[in-house]
Amino acid sequence: MANSYNTLHYEPGRVGRLTLCRPDRLNSFTIEMWRELRELGEELCADPGELRALVVIGEGRAFSSGIDTSVFSEPTATAGVFDSADSADERHLDPVVAGILTTQDSYSWLADAPFATIAAVRGFALGAGLQLALACDLRVIARGTRVGLLEFKYGIIPDLGGTQRLPRLVGAGKAAEMILTSAQIDAEEAHRIGLAERLVSDEELEEVADDLAKVIAAQPPLAVRGAKRALSAAISGLSMQEGLLIEAEAQSVCLRSEDMKEAITAFIEQRSPEYRGR
Repeated sequence: MANSYNTLHYEPGRVGRLTLCRPDRLNSFTIEMWRELRELGEELCADPGELRALVVIGEGRAFSSGIDTSVFSEPTATAGVFDSADSADERHLDPVVAGILTTQDSYSWLADAPFATIAAVRGFALGAGLQLALACDLRVIARGTRVGLLEFKYGIIPDLGGTQRLPRLVGAGKAAEMILTSAQIDAEEAHRIGLAERLVSDEELEEVADDLAKVIAAQPPLAVRGAKRALSAAISGLSMQEGLLIEAEAQSVCLRSEDMKEAITAFIEQRSPEYRGR
């Protein structure tokens, strides 16, 4: 896969790496970065190839400080977050709503992808940056990091999944407190409330995230895909019966797969399985 992006760098492999590449601006988001994220996501989800787990990280000393405030002054921007091309989204008649939905797609693919996604967070994950981390399946956070949803400071709300994903992780009350006060919290508090699954030193961050990704990459891909779908159903407001149906459908794929046969054969032969995702 060609890496022809200006604001991102993608390294393919069973464990892929997606790096935000605007270190001089603390990897703050621009319209171009959102567009490139969306394009990369569409490509990876359509054809993951050998990709089994993806680590998302920021270049330099920050994951992302949020939106680049220069976006608000771009003449082609509507409501400061998307351009006229994005507003062509047909999901809503209001062009502002349509554009926001399109920008949300830049993040949502990380949650919907058939492979696992892991955010490796250091320095700052604020506003749009934290919302990117929230879209990933798992978060590894380095001590010394500050996180928060600061959109109220700009007279707006978190609109890239923050109001939906944060309460699913930390509960409605804590999410409301963070959003309504524009509070920043440290890494220890983020880990304590369940916003991050792993708390590590800055020096350990990349190694721990990579090791976690390698463990997941060694799992059966169809099972990972099915489990992600079933877990999403569990927090989406579906009834228990609806969730159990999704779980059963995902399991039926696994039961008919070559991967299951390989898992059993490898267990009997006392070797590591070699899954092919079929």
